[in-house]
Order: sequence, then structure tokens, then C-alpha cells
Amino acid sequence: MPHTTPPLSSGSHPLPPRSTVAVLGPGGIGGLLAALLSRAGHRVICLATEGTARTLRRSGIRVHSAQFGDFTAAVEADTVLREPVDLCLATVKQTALAAALDRVPPRLLDGGYVLPLLNGVEHLDTLRKRFGAERVVPAVVRVESTRTAPGVVEHGSPFLEIDLALRHEPHVPLAALLASAGADTRVVPDGNAVLWAKLAFLAPFALLTTRYGLPIGGIRSARREELVALVEETTAVSRACGASTDATGVLARYDAFPPGSKSSMQRDAEAGRPLELDAIGGALLRAAERHGIPVPLAERLMAELEGR
Repeated sequence: MPHTTPPLSSGSHPLPPRSTVAVLGPGGIGGLLAALLSRAGHRVICLATEGTARTLRRSGIRVHSAQFGDFTAAVEADTVLREPVDLCLATVKQTALAAALDRVPPRLLDGGYVLPLLNGVEHLDTLRKRFGAERVVPAVVRVESTRTAPGVVEHGSPFLEIDLALRHEPHVPLAALLASAGADTRVVPDGNAVLWAKLAFLAPFALLTTRYGLPIGGIRSARREELVALVEETTAVSRACGASTDATGVLARYDAFPPGSKSSMQRDAEAGRPLELDAIGGALLRAAERHGIPVPLAERLMAELEGR
């Protein structure tokens, strides 16, 4: 297993000074983090469409969460970033990333960092080309959180976990910043490994719940054999790409999920929104081909989902 530090908590680490954070895509994940950061005393600027920005300026972000409580947080909002920030959280869907980046002029990140919390593994190249490799911090988030309306977020999971791939001391305050908002935050040394460890978990969850229209509880019971087989495929690819993952550990995490949990891809399918098939399943298939790993179930599910 890669070396990790323990989770950071606001109770055992000094809080960072008030920071200015831009949130590109204040949806389920971005909206939750924006509200939590604002509640922790940081200045938050949400970047969104004019209609969403207007709603956020007027009403803030309302969060419904068993973990964090029900609260409303005031945020600033605009359609583009107009001033330098300490951190930009990129929390849009992979399908919207290219267009959304027009909202963030690179010169305004010269003294700050970009923290992408997107699904998949291939977005880092896009962000590094735009902002510079030294400004982009590889990271993953584990949470179930949904935007039910502009400025309204339902946080369904009993956790909010973020892993940051950091090696150098100047970046460490980023972890303290996120911990100050309530996220269980870990610092890990290998960005590639952390992204692939998440994809090994996310791909079976996304592909199976979306293909069969069932939450994770239904997949665990009605499609257990496929779940096990797909986890074995994804963890094999993940290990070939540098992550320390095993099927038993991934399955144990699924079994601990609330049975009604849905993947974000399943929710997108139910709402008729574009699916992140290429970012999740496509990236998996491309890596499997590069490493010569057979993934027949993943190939079949991708073909069926693309043919819907």
C-alpha cells in the first residue's frame, strides 16, 4: 500500500487563514464544498451560468446533510473569475470541462492552485496544459452529493473524503483548508495511484447502476456475480496503472454503502443528462488495452450503455 498520512482534522491542526476559493461548477460536490468552506470562514466565489450565479448571489447555497446538518451559506457568484484566488476547485462534469475552463483565466491562478475533483483519470493533462503542471494538484473525492436545484444540495453519504497527491511542503495548507471545512482529508504521494484507485471503485458502481437502473443495494443482491467480476477487472487494470487495489477491499466498501445509493452517472441517465461514459468506462478500456488486460464484462457494459 502507498504511504499515507492520517486524515487531517480541524481539531488537531491549526486552521489556515481566511482563503479565497473559486468553485468551478457549484453542483452536488462543488456546491457542498462551497457551502462548507464558506461556513468555515473562507471567501467563496462560485463560477456558473448567469441564471445559477444570480440564484446563488440571492439565496446562497442550502445544504441538507445528516453529517453536516441543514444550513444555508452565503457565497459570491459570477460567470467568470475576475480576480486572483488561492485555490480553484474544478468540480464540473468531465463532459462540461472544456467549455467551463473558459470561466477561469489562467493568469488569475499564477499564485494559486487548481484542485480537480472530477471523475476519471485523463483530465489532468487538459488542466496541466492550461494552468501549468505546478499549479494542478491531483485529487479525488468520495461522497454522494446531488444538486436538486440551483443552490440546493442533498448530501446523502455519511462521509466526505478527499485525497490530495502532494509531495512538497508549500502545498500542505491545501489539506488544512479542506479539513477546516469538515472533509476527511489525506495527503498521499502518488497522484496516478490515487486516481486509479478511485476509478477501480467508481467504474463498477457507475456502469452497473446505470446499466440496470438499480441503486447499489439492488446491484449487491441481484447482480452480485457481475459486481464481483467487474471489480476484479477494474482492480487488475488499476494495479497495472500503479495503484494498490484489491477486489476484496473494493467489495467491502460497496457492502458498507447505504443500499439506496446511486452513482452520479445513474442520476444523470435518469435526468436525461450527458453521461461520463468516456471519462470512466472509456478510460478503463483504453488502459486495459495498453496493458493487455482482458476486461470482457466492462466492454460488454460499455457497448450496451453506448447503444442506449
